[in-house]
Amino acid sequence: MSIITTVTRMYLTRSFKPFTFTADDGRNPPDIAKTERPGLYVHIPFCRSICNFCPYCKETFDRELYLSYIQALMDEITLFSSRNSAPKEVTSLYFGGGSPALAADHLKEIIDTLKRYYRITDGIGIELHPDDVNIETLLKLKNAGVSRISIGIQSFQKKFQNLLGRQEIDIHQMKHALAAVEFETVSMDFIFALPGQNVNDLKQDIDTAFATGANHIAIYPFINFSFANTPVKAMGHREKRKLLTEITGYLKHSGCFRDSIWTFARAPEHKYSSMTRDNFIGFGCSATTLLKDQFRINTFSVKEYCNRIRNNQLPTALKCDFSMRQRMIYWLFWRIYTTRLKVRDFEAAFGVTLTKAFRIELLIARLAGLITGAGDELELTGKGAYYFHYYEGFYTLAYIDKMWSFLRHTPFPEKMTL
Repeated sequence: MSIITTVTRMYLTRSFKPFTFTADDGRNPPDIAKTERPGLYVHIPFCRSICNFCPYCKETFDRELYLSYIQALMDEITLFSSRNSAPKEVTSLYFGGGSPALAADHLKEIIDTLKRYYRITDGIGIELHPDDVNIETLLKLKNAGVSRISIGIQSFQKKFQNLLGRQEIDIHQMKHALAAVEFETVSMDFIFALPGQNVNDLKQDIDTAFATGANHIAIYPFINFSFANTPVKAMGHREKRKLLTEITGYLKHSGCFRDSIWTFARAPEHKYSSMTRDNFIGFGCSATTLLKDQFRINTFSVKEYCNRIRNNQLPTALKCDFSMRQRMIYWLFWRIYTTRLKVRDFEAAFGVTLTKAFRIELLIARLAGLITGAGDELELTGKGAYYFHYYEGFYTLAYIDKMWSFLRHTPFPEKMTL
């Protein structure tokens, strides 16, 4: 897999130079003045229990450590953002985890701290564990300003819940709570390509989701990260492709709008994505920041994160200064994730036309039947969406898996190359 991603990287960037990440002393916040309308992300790493399949930065809830973390989080926001002379306009704010609803009692305080430095124009979203979908918690979230929720269902079916180490979901309680407290978007996440899973299993989960109160669906493929302690084995390539094609067809036939490779909405305004921002600023352990020419990632250690903030230092574990070509590739990767691309946006971001920068690649993609469209708008075909998904699996294991695995054991490394 690393050979495929390495060769692809060298060809697309026109360079043998790998992505090189170096240490940061945390004493000088980056200049974000020229970063236009970034998104915001906040990571809450605590969970009641640890799911065996989850690769994200998390640990079992401990109240003393949690309180220290919340204070450090607000201090990081201030330390990073205080050079702004006026509230900077940002698109959206997303809380991920972990189980970020465990911070429901402090959510308004965190949001108020962010609003001293940022003006949020496109809503606030939060990820929820099914156990947190109750009226009391939802009211706290809504009163704090949350407008979108994403519930990590994974599956409503007991056979897959057992496989993933999840508890049975009280569907009636969830439906009652979602009806009582309304949100702009109610997204539900499901894992596909589980052993023995077929299209009827997914149809049943999707129908249950819409009947329970969802207006947005995310169907993520199971990815077996090297460091995840899971007994689940990945589904074969052909079987996975057939399953994805079938369930995509079912969702489109049901009248859903595809707003990214893996997500579908009842209407375009019912959106939920924390990944499709040209630039974003991340706060909390393991959070990433993507600026015009730089990528930064915070330490994965909750304790070291808190210690760094106490010393008046940002918790950046590694940073990478992109070449222009590398930044173009990163931009295109996540824009294409939405399945649509406005050509003029590329030129506005980089000062060169997409055709001039990637003439050969666009021609190959058209001849291979991966993209369609003319003029300003390009769109992935069904075939193109599948192969993006297929390549994304290689990318995840070659880059994200390697980085996260390393940072889980080394809070502040000196260097890393990918």
